[in-house]
Amino acid sequence: MSMASIDKYANPSHNQAYMRKIRCFFCFSVYVVCIISCASTARKDTLKDILYVDITDSSKFVLLPPQGIEQDMDMAQFLSAEFRGHNFFLNAWVKADENAIEMVLFNELGASIGELSYSNGEVHFSSDVIPKSFIQYIKPENIIADFQLCFYDPLLLSKSLGDSGLVLEINNGNRRILSGNDIIIEINKTENSVKLVNNLRGYSYTLEGNFHE
Repeated sequence: MSMASIDKYANPSHNQAYMRKIRCFFCFSVYVVCIISCASTARKDTLKDILYVDITDSSKFVLLPPQGIEQDMDMAQFLSAEFRGHNFFLNAWVKADENAIEMVLFNELGASIGELSYSNGEVHFSSDVIPKSFIQYIKPENIIADFQLCFYDPLLLSKSLGDSGLVLEINNGNRRILSGNDIIIEINKTENSVKLVNNLRGYSYTLEGNFHE
């Protein structure tokens, strides 16, 4: 190793910035793996060309078209997630309207680490940071499904969930999804935050942004 390389990593400020990048990428990767490993599995019915996720082992949620969103959004959001006692943090710019859902994910230094989109019945995820060998295990449909459960028209959600024997309850803007007497998912909303808790899969996250702009 050259002396220049040694000096480079001996510099405290550079070393701290480098470690922040590694930590942010590691946390994001772990978070994605955790959510994917315990969240619903995304599938596509090739006969009907319908994209859906399994909310429970016996109940599926068919992804709704972009037109089902309650209110268009184009904003920065801060995501804090918890999985089995571990906390993870991420920034995102989210644009969602009747045409598509688009999310650009950023690390704490403001660098883009991935892009997620949903339109024309297809979900796509790409990243120049996350290795391609790792991307193949990502199920972005799960993220889109949770987004729709939080922000899509309750009548449309109720119909899609009801077709699989699930019930959507709404109280003062807050949402609960039940399977029989069991509360599977809870979604609590304020003007500046939306918190989703998946009791069945064991994870939760909070989105912070100006949701009543």
